[in-house]
Amino acid sequence: MPELSRFFGIIIRMQHPIHKVIAFKKLAPYTLCIRFADNTEQTVDVRPILAGDLYGPLQDLVVFEQVRIDPEVSTLVWPNGADFDPAVLHNWPVHQAAFVTQARQWATTGAEVR
Repeated sequence: MPELSRFFGIIIRMQHPIHKVIAFKKLAPYTLCIRFADNTEQTVDVRPILAGDLYGPLQDLVVFEQVRIDPEVSTLVWPNGADFDPAVLHNWPVHQAAFVTQARQWATTGAEVR
């Protein structure tokens, strides 16, 4: 576990690293190669999860192409308020199946739980 800081001889350790998106490249429609501060990359195709009120509008490629990195939270954001936890993006293969399952529910109900 990485050491976070020392304060009066007490070592505070982080349970999970905080991931930060530092760059991205568009590889194909709805597919991004995302670089993180730890110098790792993840290729993420979000097409299977574009459903519901929040992520559904990103089906419009013009809207999707407006992706940017929010400098305050170091993750990808879109003008309609859609975003992703950078830890989810960093570990996309672990989270992808759950997101796809959830998106199927959003498609039928029309709403996400945030």
